[in-house]
Amino acid sequence: MVPVSPPALPWSTRVVMMLRLFAVQGAWNYETMIGNGIAFALEPALRYLPDGRDGPAYRAAVARHSGYFNAHPYLASLAVGALARAELDRVDPALIERMRSACCGPLGSTGDRLIWAGWLPLCSLMALFAFGLGLGPLGVVVLFLGTYNLGHVLVRFWAIDAGWREGLRLASVLATPAFRQAPVLIGRIMALLAGVAVPLAVARVVGADRVALVSALGVALCWTIGTALVSRRLDGWRAALAAVAAYVLYSTVL
Repeated sequence: MVPVSPPALPWSTRVVMMLRLFAVQGAWNYETMIGNGIAFALEPALRYLPDGRDGPAYRAAVARHSGYFNAHPYLASLAVGALARAELDRVDPALIERMRSACCGPLGSTGDRLIWAGWLPLCSLMALFAFGLGLGPLGVVVLFLGTYNLGHVLVRFWAIDAGWREGLRLASVLATPAFRQAPVLIGRIMALLAGVAVPLAVARVVGADRVALVSALGVALCWTIGTALVSRRLDGWRAALAAVAAYVLYSTVL
């Protein structure tokens, strides 16, 4: 069937879909992964299919999208927007199924690099840097939660709009230079920030005692080298950062 222009998706519907995406992992299971969550998030848009919730097209679409789907929970918004557009364009269900299967891997790997390996540790380093500059414990927590959640909420809103706009051309969104360059840029910023934040945080914890400062930095260096040599799956700098953060928390609480 030749795609036709779908009705404009009201912003109220997009907001409802967005809110539902916060619970996309709510029905996670080994059989369908986040498939039930995808169908739950898509459901408000599927009401615009012929005959609404009483029509066979609606029931078939809900059943189709409740099947297996696995992707990064934040970038799943891209898939939800694209699948909603495809369904309202009345695209062949077989083509929609192929798109669902094809986008799982790219959305998962891109999200892991961008969020878990990029934005999350960057926000952690920002909070640690602020602690080293003298920000109090409550301020550090607010800074971390504020920056991290602002980032992923903006990504979700952008993703659902981009998915709706592109539809079956979802691959063109993932092929944009931003997705390839952002993890590299974030990695460079993290390396620079870590080099400043970790010594500042350690210096604030141990105070003016130079022996304690040198000892703490020495332990962090040995821990970094040791974990990098022992385990290929654990980055040394992350282990050292975790050790310093635990020490900061312990010193702050006690």
